[in-house]
This record gives sequence, structure tokens and C-alpha cells, in this order.
Amino acid sequence: MMRRCFLLAAALCLLLSCGPRNNKKNAPVAKRDFPAAEIPVMFTEPQERMDWLVAHFWDRFTNPDKEYACDSLTVNGISLENLDRQMGVYTTLLQEVSLKDGMHSVETLYNRLDAFQRAHPESNILPQTAALVAHYLYDPNSPNRSEDLYLPFVRALSQSDLIDASYRMGYAWDTANCEKNRIGTPAADFTFIDTKGRKRTLYSIKAQQILLIFGNPDCTACRELMEQMSESPEMDALIDSGNLKVVDIYIDQEIEDWKKRAGNFPTRWINGYDPSYTIRTELIYNVRAIPSLYLLDEEKNVVLKDVPIERFFEYAQNH
Repeated sequence: MMRRCFLLAAALCLLLSCGPRNNKKNAPVAKRDFPAAEIPVMFTEPQERMDWLVAHFWDRFTNPDKEYACDSLTVNGISLENLDRQMGVYTTLLQEVSLKDGMHSVETLYNRLDAFQRAHPESNILPQTAALVAHYLYDPNSPNRSEDLYLPFVRALSQSDLIDASYRMGYAWDTANCEKNRIGTPAADFTFIDTKGRKRTLYSIKAQQILLIFGNPDCTACRELMEQMSESPEMDALIDSGNLKVVDIYIDQEIEDWKKRAGNFPTRWINGYDPSYTIRTELIYNVRAIPSLYLLDEEKNVVLKDVPIERFFEYAQNH
């Protein structure tokens, strides 16, 4: 909630506003339907059609040649409710292309919003759209969240002269955290104490894949995740094969409470706690909500970062 309030406040403080015009001749056109991208007929393969759509999803909406009405509920002629829906569709489609193409698409979206805002300073297109991007890609409860995809957008916000300096500092903080443990990079190592009192490190665990979970036995969502995974034949098969190890780490301070509940953990998992509380205090991982799931490969490189369990299952079925 605090993060959401920050985004709304930031949107109001971008030095941008949608005010009345005195020149009726140049007044923006009224409301319209969202101008959906039209995939050229030359693209026939499903993946190439998807790649094109993700790359050009926002082209017509961000065309600076024609400005449409804006107010508290309208963004460049599109109702805020409709724009919210379109952002949901877009961020879902981002999961269907490569990470590189997805990041390029998000970066292109920012650049087009920036160009439109500079061409039409009275528009609300940048702050309103930026708030939606953050909601879908950075809200820890969003099923489409992806710090890697959000990174090019928030990095640009942190450097933009359209943003008030005080808010650029906040976006710079988010940028630094999004850059941690990026997909394809080595995961940060850490020390933990397991349920038998042994001191261990993440990198000492040997497996083709590690599902790293930051959780809390008192967390309702964490218990539901544990039940869902325990009841999954796919998860059982992965663990039985020896190809996957599940590592559940408690990163909060109530260690004695955690120890009292240690017997509730699945016995085939590796369960432990951070004795020095450095994962949180030093932000080794950007854990903004729990449970938070990371999938690591044999070399401890990040494969999936802070994803819903459904996305892990989908990945496991396809690899």
C-alpha cells in the first residue's frame, strides 16, 4: 500500500498537469477507444506475430502527431480504466517473448511516452502510464511482476528531467534494487542455519536446480504455497529425481518462533534462517513481499526471479 501511495504521489509531482486551453482551434480531440496495434499480414508464424505485437503494442497510443483529451480519468483520450486493462494485457504478453525483447519493448514504451510528453507538456500520458507500469511490473503482488522488465523503465525515470529531483532519488533506489540478482547473473550467496543447527551457505548446496524461497511459517500465503507444492505431483517428481532442491529461508528476526514451527516444514526441503539478518538489512535480495521465489541453475545463476509459483510450474513443464 505504501508503495502504491508513493506511485500516485509521484504521478502528481512530475511537474506535469492537464489543464484547460484557451485556443479552441488547438484543443485536443475528445475520448476514443484504445488504438490497438494491427499485426501486418506478412507475419504468419505465431511467435513472430507475438514479437511484433509486443514491440508495437503502444505505437498508436503514443503517436505524438495527434493529441487527445486528458483529465483525472482520461489519458490521451483513453479512459484510465481501459488503459489499466491494456497494461494488464501488455504485461501478460511480455511473458511470451524473450527477456531481451521484452526489456527492449518496455524501454521503447518509455521513450515514446517521454517524446509525447515533451511534445505536449500539458498531457498526463507519462505520469499516468508510468504508475500503471509500476503497478503491473513492480508491485510485489502482481502476477505479471518482473524486476528485470521494469528495470529499463525505472532507470529512465530516475534520470528524467521531467521528474522532480526528490522522486528521481526514489526511482534511483528502485533501479539499484532491480539490478540485484538479475536473470542470467549469479545469485548472491549467503549463510544460513538449517533445522539441525548446521551453518551452511547457498553455494554449498549441489543440485541441477534450486528453488529458493524466502518465506515465513506465520505467513498465510507461505503456508498456502507450501500446501500447493506438497500436493503437486510435478514437484514430487522433480524432487524425487534429485534434479531439484527446495531451499526455504526465513529472513526475519523472530528466530525462536521460527524454531517452534520448524517441524511443520516438508522434510524433503532444506529449511533455515538467516542468523545475522543481513539478507534484509543489507538487501542482498530485494524481498519486498513473501513468499518470494527464485529458481537457480546448477551454477547458481538466476533463471527465474521473484515469480508466482504458477510461473515456476509452467517453466518446469517446458524445460
